[in-house]
Amino acid sequence: MAKDTKRISLKERLVHATRYFASFSLIWLLLMFVFSAVELSLNSFTNGLPSGFFNLLLWSGYLDLLFWLKWVLIIYIIYVPIYLLSPRLARLSFQILMILFFVIQILLLNYFNAALVMLGADLFGYSIEDIKQTVGSSGGLNAVSIITFIVLISIVIFSTHLFTKRVKPTFYIALILPLVSLLFMSFSEYKAVGKVNLDSDYANSLVTNKSDHFYSSAYSYYNPVIFETDIYADNYIGDFFNKFSEGITFNFIDEENYPFLHEEVTNDVLSPFFTPQEKAPNIVIILVEGLGRAFTNEGAYLGNFTPFLTDLAEDGMYWKNFLSQGGRTFAVLPSLLGSLPFAENGYLGMGNNMPKQLSLLNTLKFNGYNTSFYYGGDAQFDNMALYLNANKIDELNDEKTFPSGYKKLPANNGFSWGYNDKELYRYFLNSRKEVEEKPQLSVLLTVTTHSPFLIDEVDKYNTKFEERMDYLRFNESEKESHRNYAKQYLTILYADDALKNFFEEYKKRADYDNTIFLITGDHRIPEIPMSTKIDRYHVPLIVYSPLLKRTAEIESVSTHFNITPSILSYLKSNHNIKLPKYTSWVGQGLDTTRSFQNIHYLPLMQTKTNLDDFIMGEYHLNGTDLFKMNKDLGEDLVDDETEKNRLMGAFELFKQRNSEIIIGKQMIPDSIYSNYTPN
Repeated sequence: MAKDTKRISLKERLVHATRYFASFSLIWLLLMFVFSAVELSLNSFTNGLPSGFFNLLLWSGYLDLLFWLKWVLIIYIIYVPIYLLSPRLARLSFQILMILFFVIQILLLNYFNAALVMLGADLFGYSIEDIKQTVGSSGGLNAVSIITFIVLISIVIFSTHLFTKRVKPTFYIALILPLVSLLFMSFSEYKAVGKVNLDSDYANSLVTNKSDHFYSSAYSYYNPVIFETDIYADNYIGDFFNKFSEGITFNFIDEENYPFLHEEVTNDVLSPFFTPQEKAPNIVIILVEGLGRAFTNEGAYLGNFTPFLTDLAEDGMYWKNFLSQGGRTFAVLPSLLGSLPFAENGYLGMGNNMPKQLSLLNTLKFNGYNTSFYYGGDAQFDNMALYLNANKIDELNDEKTFPSGYKKLPANNGFSWGYNDKELYRYFLNSRKEVEEKPQLSVLLTVTTHSPFLIDEVDKYNTKFEERMDYLRFNESEKESHRNYAKQYLTILYADDALKNFFEEYKKRADYDNTIFLITGDHRIPEIPMSTKIDRYHVPLIVYSPLLKRTAEIESVSTHFNITPSILSYLKSNHNIKLPKYTSWVGQGLDTTRSFQNIHYLPLMQTKTNLDDFIMGEYHLNGTDLFKMNKDLGEDLVDDETEKNRLMGAFELFKQRNSEIIIGKQMIPDSIYSNYTPN
């Protein structure tokens, strides 16, 4: 073959290269269509489809085609020189490349089918140990997965071998492929044609080519686009607060050295709701894994599967439009307890390089509180223990400290996340004295409502699940749709029961009457399909206490960033705790306005590498897409360049401050840290 190639002209060799390349390219495209059909079929079986199969298949094929067009020209430019050097090497290289592509595609499809979120650059934000633990929790590979993998890869190998031998387009037809790719890439709005706006975020994600998302996300992570903020433009952030005077701005003190240091401006908005006692109250913060507003409390669009929490909300302060700061657990502790920025891969991702900071933990400990943390899993995960110890926690309790006699969650392929919610609460109550000299701050983080969603008492909670759907008056179609996620809903009902038992036991304690409880989710369970981009962050916040003198259902938007400033402001007003004049909180305190509004301008971080979300006023920026939020925190895609640029400018200002922390700038001066935290 090599000798024959040398005897033909360069022109003929180019013709042969182009024709062989066309054969490979067309089979690549065809196989992508096949894999999309397999993905839809698999999701139809495991999760159900949000709309008709053929409608979704058309969208999947359309997006596969766009992804293919983006790469055809690039690969052609690489393929031809290799072919001129050695046709056999070119064919072998392309075949290996295609096999590798589909191996990765299968892994990405499998990830989405299990997690219902697409894998992107967030992969690069986790350590090897964290990845092992996460993969272990999902059960790893099983026999069906392995067989499916072997069958699909065999199809790829067989197709490339057979198709390229039997199908050789003419030169002119073959040449059209890279030319069409060139025209497509030259089209200035080519990215816009790849945007879909189906009925739900789940549908949009389902039809998206998972390789396209992964590679685009990875590229953006290593090559971030900087949005230049023009302070003289009409849409500059400062203009926003001239128009919306209820917004709270910070007076930054020393931006050169401390990017987030500002005068404290948080007002005490909680005192009107409480009857304070002479002794400072105990504070119990319960962070429920995956507790989303979508299935919690009245008005939940998936149905209310938390009857106890609903009753608790009616007797307390309830923020129905509350947001977590992150789409995964990595963000909840630094956001809620420290109102801290995200750095590069989440604040906890800085590890031992986390700068000194104020937090609810070290500030209350400085003011005489005893601080404790309870977690059913391993607190080393996501550097949680490192953060807690840096904030001088008095007691850190996780799965390693549980005494004998407590039962773990059922194992999946030998792995268990740790102790279930009922056991976590039992351990907490058994280990806390009813009467302490010091007031107590306790933080509890649960694990039951986490993949792989395994519990004991399955029959009991499956019966409760069916009864709950009857109570909610679901029709048979709605019941079948929910049964696709029965494991998830069983754990939600279990978590609600665990909270009910916890409060029934806590009411028997002598310290109950002087305790303030806060219950929220770290993020919304992503393994139940999401309707919007903001849905991932939409969680309830319930503040309940015997000290409450009136209740409230609050429609205004607040986030985890706002909790610590408000708690400290309340304690300063009523119990004279000592706080510095200057703080570094990202948030400005909770909004207790009953009607829908958003006075906050805050970032949200979906994964450890995806800082793509920002809210300001009634708008939510997700990447380059702008959504307008309604009073139920639903949202619609809008085309408003003025508002988009306003949010992008404000978001960029946060990112600029955040980047200063990444390169080593400090949160607060040493003097504040030494004067307002325990030695």
